[in-house]
Amino acid sequence: MHALVTGAGGFVGRHLVARLRADGWTVTALTRDRVDLTDPVAATAAVRAADPEVVFSLAAARGRHDARARAATTAVNTSPWLVDALGPRCRAVVRLGSSTEYAPSDRPLTEDAPLSTASFFGGTKAAGSLMVLAAAAERGVRATVLRAFQVYGPGDHPGRLVPVVLAAAATGRRVPLTGPGLRRDWVWVGDVVEACVRAARADDLPPGTVLNLGSGVQTANEELVALAERATGRRIAVDVGAHPGRDWDTGHWVADPTRARRLLGWEPSVDLLEGLRRTWRADHVVAA
Repeated sequence: MHALVTGAGGFVGRHLVARLRADGWTVTALTRDRVDLTDPVAATAAVRAADPEVVFSLAAARGRHDARARAATTAVNTSPWLVDALGPRCRAVVRLGSSTEYAPSDRPLTEDAPLSTASFFGGTKAAGSLMVLAAAAERGVRATVLRAFQVYGPGDHPGRLVPVVLAAAATGRRVPLTGPGLRRDWVWVGDVVEACVRAARADDLPPGTVLNLGSGVQTANEELVALAERATGRRIAVDVGAHPGRDWDTGHWVADPTRARRLLGWEPSVDLLEGLRRTWRADHVVAA
């Protein structure tokens, strides 16, 4: 099977490419160094040259501080050229969406929950998901959107919460933490990759399917620090309230992953404590 992976240089993309190659897939890995996805001509040419059977659309941008950055983020996160660039042998598109596509809710989020209008990043991701599904339906290509909640694991961006907390365990630095009670649903990167592969292979999956990838368990940021102390065996000092948080932070944020379980047979295999232990060993113990 020949796959094209956009966003192959990103956190989840690197894990997905490694998994596909280990499984014997031929992979064309598109990174921002290889092709500018804000340039529809260059991006279309790269997709057509690859002529994939499956596309994993993982590329994402987060810039928003000026008009140029917002335009680039919109272009990458919506990828309006993607489906039209596909050749006739492409059988499936798997788009990695985001839980930030949803509007805040005090209940577990199902796939029919209202979409976001507050977060710029979430809004562009939601728009991109809708555009991919609509374009794929017109072309007769099976497309699936996987809305991942808070993905973590080895090799994550150093500025994100889990890497910051584990680095503090290794160095003794203090962690600037949000105020108490902000919660996220953490999902292991290997479980997200597993869902991507299953979605690509699931020819019986209805076209236009949207699936949540989450644990169904929400954890406050201060609770995550306590789990990280257990995982590392080290004390982690925090400055509560020193971090302003993200624009999508909320006191209730959790997936209902029932549909993914029913349609893909997927469910998380690694809980947060074990995932923190694995990440600690991979990023700090082995490196030391």
